Amino acid sequence: MMRDTGFEIFLTALPGLEEALLAEVRGKGFRRPRTVPGGVVLEGGWPEVWRANLWIRGAGRVLARIARFRVEHLAQLDGRARHVPWASVLRPNIPVRVEASCSRSRIYHSGAAAERIERAIRETLGTHIADDAEVSIRVRIENDICTISLDTSGELLHRRGHKQAVNAAPMRETMAALFLRQCGFEGNEPVFDPMCGSGTFILEAAEIAARLNPGRDRRFAFEQLATFEADAWAKMRAVNPARTPEFRFHGRDRDAGAIAMSAANAERAGVAAFTEFQRSTISEAAPPPGPAGLVIVNPPYGNRLSDKKQLLPLYQALGQVLLTRFSGWRVGLVAAEPRLAQATRLPFLPASPPVPHGGIRVTLHRTAPLP
Repeated sequence: MMRDTGFEIFLTALPGLEEALLAEVRGKGFRRPRTVPGGVVLEGGWPEVWRANLWIRGAGRVLARIARFRVEHLAQLDGRARHVPWASVLRPNIPVRVEASCSRSRIYHSGAAAERIERAIRETLGTHIADDAEVSIRVRIENDICTISLDTSGELLHRRGHKQAVNAAPMRETMAALFLRQCGFEGNEPVFDPMCGSGTFILEAAEIAARLNPGRDRRFAFEQLATFEADAWAKMRAVNPARTPEFRFHGRDRDAGAIAMSAANAERAGVAAFTEFQRSTISEAAPPPGPAGLVIVNPPYGNRLSDKKQLLPLYQALGQVLLTRFSGWRVGLVAAEPRLAQATRLPFLPASPPVPHGGIRVTLHRTAPLP
């Protein structure tokens, strides 16, 4: 069961990005984090839960483990669920919802498992169960071990709260932040995206450089819990580590609508003063004045074979422009098809593990500074 002094906190990540998330969590000073499949685990209390939601860019959710026990049949689950200290974390007047999954266990019906947990909460605490509740209880039964967690985030953490306009196939901010980290970006160099879409890479880079907390403009589910302390949270949020970046962050796109979208998003995020967006094609792309930095780009993937053939000239042109004009710049290129990445003829380092994204798997291809 959950201890008063500390408990397990799980920060979720897309498979393949766990090590990048671990590096970010360590860099923020959290104690003894470690990777597990699908994320990073650390020990802490509720202040650490709040900080993780407020500070960490690469996590999809922050889950607080409130109970773990062995269970082999539904009656046993029903009994043990009634001994979980629900009153210490839930408010009777705040509805909750329960989501369950079962794997390699004697209890195999996730719906029946969820119903037992719902009944225990309802009958021991009087809390209303609602499918649209902001507060979510996550139950995982694996190898006959039941783990019960509270989703302290609510909406997924890539929803920063200030980006209203997105393009048709947006990259999540959490993924973009970790790809920037894998490219070695720490906020102390310019960034250039020649196909910026709604500006995700540029906004994340600018926020990192400005030391803005990613959760500064949104609400979290933990604000509805019995453990929430409004005054302590207000003090935590009020700490402002922001600075004015030394460098600027540059987005380009051939679509005027994308440029307008990116500029509006930058304004809402508070980074318009050190970002700039211009309409231009790949053939027109040129490095901005000043020192070299990082080019990061997420070109179209091409889901069908015919699409991939049509995209070859685009990737070839992108590679030619970068090789001839961006000497000294590092490149990070996200691609779903190795042949398209290779068509750029860029001198890629060994590739990072592929990452699931929108029903496909994409890979971040990186270079050292271009000659």
